[in-house]
Amino acid sequence: MNRLVVLILLCVALVSGCREPFEPDIKAADLTVLVVEGYLDTEGLPSQLKLSYTRNIQLDDSSLPSYPSAEVYLESASGMDYPLTDLGGGVYEFAYDIPENDNYTLRIMSSDGKSYTSELIKPILTPEIIDVGFEKNENGVEVYLTTKGDQNADDFLWTYEETYAFRPKISSSYRYDSEQEDVVIRSFDERTTLCYRGEVSADLILETSSRFEDQFVFRQSITQIPQNDERLSVRYSILISQKALDKKASEFWEILRKNTNDLGSIFSPLPSNIRGNIKNDQDPTLPVVGYVSLGTVKQERYFIDVGEVIPWRADVPEYYECFIEPDTVLMEKYGQSFASGSFVPVVPIIPEGAFNPIGFQGAARRCTDCTLRGTNVKPDFWED
Repeated sequence: MNRLVVLILLCVALVSGCREPFEPDIKAADLTVLVVEGYLDTEGLPSQLKLSYTRNIQLDDSSLPSYPSAEVYLESASGMDYPLTDLGGGVYEFAYDIPENDNYTLRIMSSDGKSYTSELIKPILTPEIIDVGFEKNENGVEVYLTTKGDQNADDFLWTYEETYAFRPKISSSYRYDSEQEDVVIRSFDERTTLCYRGEVSADLILETSSRFEDQFVFRQSITQIPQNDERLSVRYSILISQKALDKKASEFWEILRKNTNDLGSIFSPLPSNIRGNIKNDQDPTLPVVGYVSLGTVKQERYFIDVGEVIPWRADVPEYYECFIEPDTVLMEKYGQSFASGSFVPVVPIIPEGAFNPIGFQGAARRCTDCTLRGTNVKPDFWED
């Protein structure tokens, strides 16, 4: 979903005494405003441009995004064209190593015959991230970074992606095999005891380095992980992207950040008509929302192990009321109890002096199978 899902006009009544719903008179033309977002890396790191249209919040299907079909390319002042790859869903990929000493124009030609052009864009060289670290505090764990601006890179935007390993409440290495009509040990590919989840954060983190002595941004807060959050129950990874902005881009993102913070989410409707550096070629007076920047993106991946933040006991609502059933399911009842898959064999019951189990104690699958909430495939970048 595009982070700039914007409505040109919106009134939100938050006063507790409000009695009548407000229904703004929104013109139909206002509901098809193009929304553009992208920071394109100039050194070949795959980056994305996102296109969408604004939506009518009065319609029942307003939660469904609308994406334009378009041809998109970057044009250099020296005459080179760099077409973006259409990935579908309004997402276009840019993966070129281009000269940073040139100037560029982004061009969008939509299938409905309209075309859009950006202002001239000059790439900005983003300084390196000096350090990433964390600090445990009374609220949990704060992840921060340190960097330093310069005369060409004063304003910064940080975004991040999180990935974490987690375990189910109850571990089980067994499953019921309907062909053998018996309980068997899971293969490696079938394991359900360790999984991974991840997401791209919608947070907008902005700072101006000239506010600090020698433009040294020290321990800039990136995210706060609450105490006993599942993300730090096993191992946590954060990939931070640092992007230098020109002054106009910084002002645009600051307006966006203030609007979305007031409404609680980057995906919330915005009460401001926010424009950027894109115009409609047929009618420059028509609104186009969004901002496109060019520059180098600096990234740093950082890991935190649960052993570094102990004591840390994950509180996971999905695992409330999870327990191992005390009654033993005997062999002749395996099919009856385990065949549906909603109830899983967990603890083998082996009599003293015997080698094979006579039955199993079990638990609900939601308590034992981490693949219901993530994937058991370790990410390529993962470090144990």
